[in-house]
Amino acid sequence: VLMTNVISKNTYLFLKRSLDLFLGLIGIILISPVFIIIIVILKFTGEGEIFYLQERMGLHNKPFYIYKFATMLKDSANIGNKSLTVRDDPRITSVGRILRRTKINELPQIINVIKGDMALVGPRPLLVASFKKYSLEVQNIIYKNRPGITGLGSLVFRDEERLATAYKDLGKDPMEYYKTHIYPYKGALEDWYFHNCSLIVDFKILFLTFWSIIKSDSDIVFRTFKDLPKKPESLTLEGIQKL
Repeated sequence: VLMTNVISKNTYLFLKRSLDLFLGLIGIILISPVFIIIIVILKFTGEGEIFYLQERMGLHNKPFYIYKFATMLKDSANIGNKSLTVRDDPRITSVGRILRRTKINELPQIINVIKGDMALVGPRPLLVASFKKYSLEVQNIIYKNRPGITGLGSLVFRDEERLATAYKDLGKDPMEYYKTHIYPYKGALEDWYFHNCSLIVDFKILFLTFWSIIKSDSDIVFRTFKDLPKKPESLTLEGIQKL
């Protein structure tokens, strides 16, 4: 039975990588007109930066550099909180604010997919400092799968900056909110994905990602995957007011 499971897992990973490469190549061709428009806009606004490369945790806990459209000031890493961005963060440029809210800033990660750093679906690639905030159990399994452009964490926490900002508006430390409420639940979601990942699950997550662009209602995730860990009330705007 163990050997069968290993073969099944290896087959899944092979098919997933093949699909990621195929869809990634098609995707970059289809979205190239959007790329060109955004590149031109970024070149002639703000500080003229187009791409932003940042070190993230990857497959087998090996760091890699993730591609994003630049949405923050060049020296943002040395301004304010280095690892946490809130909705009203002064480091975000005017164009960057739109790109972040629409998630368009994530599009260049298709380059990481083609390179093999990432998959279309998987756990979000974290900063090393954020990765260390997960339990050791989650750290040991989360990146046995390639990190993804989208995943359960991305769907459930589509607007986590809004939650962190709401907590900050109460006069509290948003980093403490991440540590106490966001990271534990994200870890539970990634643990669920590791034990339940399949091509069917991945296709459902992809569909839900496109659906969330039309209707940003994260509850549909829980209606689709009925056995997901229950979302704590503290991860809602109403629940934050009770903390």
